[in-house]
Amino acid sequence: MRRYIDWFSRFLVGGLFIFSGLIKLNDPVGTEIKLEEYFEVFAADFGSFFKVFIPFSLEIGLILIVLEIVLGVAVLIHYRMPLTTWVLLVLIIFFTFLTGYSAILNKVTDCGCFGDAIKLTPWESFYKDLILVVFILHLYWYRHSYEPVLRSREGLAVVLGTTTISFFLGIYAIRHLPFIDFRAYKIGNTIPEQMKLPPGAKRDSVVMTFLYQKEGQNVELTMDQLSTIDSTYTFIDRVDKVIRKGDVPKIIDYRVATADGDDFTQQTFEGAKLLIVLYNVSHASSKNAEKISKLIQEIEGKIEPIILTSSTSEDIEAWRHEYQWAAPYFFADATVLKTIIRSNPGLTLWVNGTVKGMWHFNDVPDAEELIKLL
Repeated sequence: MRRYIDWFSRFLVGGLFIFSGLIKLNDPVGTEIKLEEYFEVFAADFGSFFKVFIPFSLEIGLILIVLEIVLGVAVLIHYRMPLTTWVLLVLIIFFTFLTGYSAILNKVTDCGCFGDAIKLTPWESFYKDLILVVFILHLYWYRHSYEPVLRSREGLAVVLGTTTISFFLGIYAIRHLPFIDFRAYKIGNTIPEQMKLPPGAKRDSVVMTFLYQKEGQNVELTMDQLSTIDSTYTFIDRVDKVIRKGDVPKIIDYRVATADGDDFTQQTFEGAKLLIVLYNVSHASSKNAEKISKLIQEIEGKIEPIILTSSTSEDIEAWRHEYQWAAPYFFADATVLKTIIRSNPGLTLWVNGTVKGMWHFNDVPDAEELIKLL
């Protein structure tokens, strides 16, 4: 019996850690965003010390991602199980704390366990981690009894090779764009459609209740209970309660505004637009800024360039003048802009709201490439 539990634990833990790591390795910047969110919450709840980690979220995230994959591989080949299971146990306790904290206090609504590929609620993530704790504890308990699948040198070569390849792929994804795009803003999607519920989507289930006061106490009654009231009840208000949440659109927070605060969202869906996303001027890369300036000039009259930012008007004006970006700018939420494209700055071509192309600042296209996509 124990043999089957050993095998199940080994492949469940190893396979899930590898799968989770590979999903996040595809998009390390997404993990960075999630860690920044956690650090900001911890800074508010436990102390400002956690703000120290925010600038290093990308590096910390990449190390954790690679560690996940390497630990998954190590479990599958039974490589140095006393050390491997000890590190696994520490890591899963850390993850369980994060997901439990999010679930109980509803602080972070998506743990990012599987990136944008599989969305889990905080409670689903917490239960998943609790199950993993059980099987990791089993592996830890019997850690000295497992025989390595490979000889020592071969096992070390596999672990080092996995580490090297993982870091290479992660750094490549950071310097370019995710290999596979799971986000709602990916190429081929029509953004206005992503902002609507599809046909057949589940709606919120709402019950109508009525708030009355009786003898100084507030009383909440349903429609069926209204027949029981008498002159001693005083009506206060009607309340619509959501008893079961329905589906939500894939995009719920995309809003663009002018410097005066006027809504400009709909205009971004009209005609051919080259969105130049510069969500944080102070952390933006100036590499290829001149190339982007040249591109803006070359597409004049064919594609309308607009800059989307969450920085201040003063910062974006200084950037535009320094690098001669002859394009109007508008404002949007920083998290939304980071979701649109994992590059600062980054470019994405929309034609009537449909995403036709997306480029990292290391891969700035030429005007001919953009025009072909029209």
